[in-house]
Amino acid sequence: MQAFAYRDGVLHAEGVALTGIAGRHGTPTYVYSRAAIEARWRAFDQGFACLPHLICYAVKANSNLAVLGVLARLGSGFDIVSVGELERVLRAGGDPGKVVFAGVGKREDEIARALEVGIRCFNVELVPELERIHDVARRMGARAPVALRVNPDVDARTHPYIATGMKQNKFGIPADEALSVYEYATRLPHLKVTGIGCHIGSQLTEVGPFDDAVAKVLDLVHLLRARGVEIEHIDIGGGLGIQYRDEEPPAVHAYAELISRRLAGQVKEVLMEPGRAIVGNAGILLTRVEYVKETPAKRFVIVDAAMNDLIRPALYEAWHEILRVRRDSDAPVAECDVVGPVCETGDFLARNRAIVAVQGDLLAVMSAGAYGFSMSSNYNARPRAAEVMVDGAQAYLVRARETVGQLLAGETTL
Repeated sequence: MQAFAYRDGVLHAEGVALTGIAGRHGTPTYVYSRAAIEARWRAFDQGFACLPHLICYAVKANSNLAVLGVLARLGSGFDIVSVGELERVLRAGGDPGKVVFAGVGKREDEIARALEVGIRCFNVELVPELERIHDVARRMGARAPVALRVNPDVDARTHPYIATGMKQNKFGIPADEALSVYEYATRLPHLKVTGIGCHIGSQLTEVGPFDDAVAKVLDLVHLLRARGVEIEHIDIGGGLGIQYRDEEPPAVHAYAELISRRLAGQVKEVLMEPGRAIVGNAGILLTRVEYVKETPAKRFVIVDAAMNDLIRPALYEAWHEILRVRRDSDAPVAECDVVGPVCETGDFLARNRAIVAVQGDLLAVMSAGAYGFSMSSNYNARPRAAEVMVDGAQAYLVRARETVGQLLAGETTL
């Protein structure tokens, strides 16, 4: 589906004009399409219909309660990496029995809370973590479900900051150590070994690395079974990319067909952890042009959104399409940098971009539904943006704009 399209020269989110959202809620504001989120989740669910499966949406991509609530009502599971994300899932109505807890630095209090609410599984990244989970479970009189996240040393061929499955990355247990770690885990009485998993990176645009990683995990499953260790589920992670510019990521059905061929009859259930692939193209960042600055060397379009609102361009040199919300001007196309008010040269949303933009214009930064608001900050003491969810012809404020008073509320002077 096309969540964002022009009608009568004005860009809409589903049936709502973005001009109306800006008029009511101001800018910068994130805008999400409920229909687009649901359609993408269902694409995964239908793609894997031939296998028993659980889609565990990666909360880190976008943790807004409305987004989580939409997915919870679809029956989604959730992939979390902190107790804060767990509490968000619970507040949104998510089933703790469908929650997978990943991440390399789980604290004792986080483990205890996860055991208290009864999560589906811990994805374990290192032996000391395995021992910590066992100790917490022992003190609570519980038995913790665990799976080992194996590092298969597969090149995801993505940006180095979001590659996670190579031996130089901090994630997972090296594949050549996994057998001994599994055997150790089975001897710990307060652990229940349930599965094996891997996650090799984010924004993958080809299926080859997925295939390589799953093949290596399957080899380990067969070796474990030969040693009497039964694996109930394989967690294939997430990472399927989206189109920001000219990328050609695999369609969900092609990705699902490849994985299903590999795993059919191999395990009782397949878990997956898509995040960006569900919400990335379901959201935009709405921003207004404050000034246009002409210099002998460069034209700058200065907007009210900044790197604290959307850090991906500054952090990853990521490319986001930028559209003019109203197509009603004869102003010429001109090459410019689209920049924010933050006091950093790295504060840009686009560089050397040929666009039409004049003072007062509304612009839409596209494909901002994933790792937009969730990575935002208060740098330069800037309150975080509002968030709006569009559902058909209705727009709902799902996070009020932060105020300066809220920024200061937890602080004191000497």
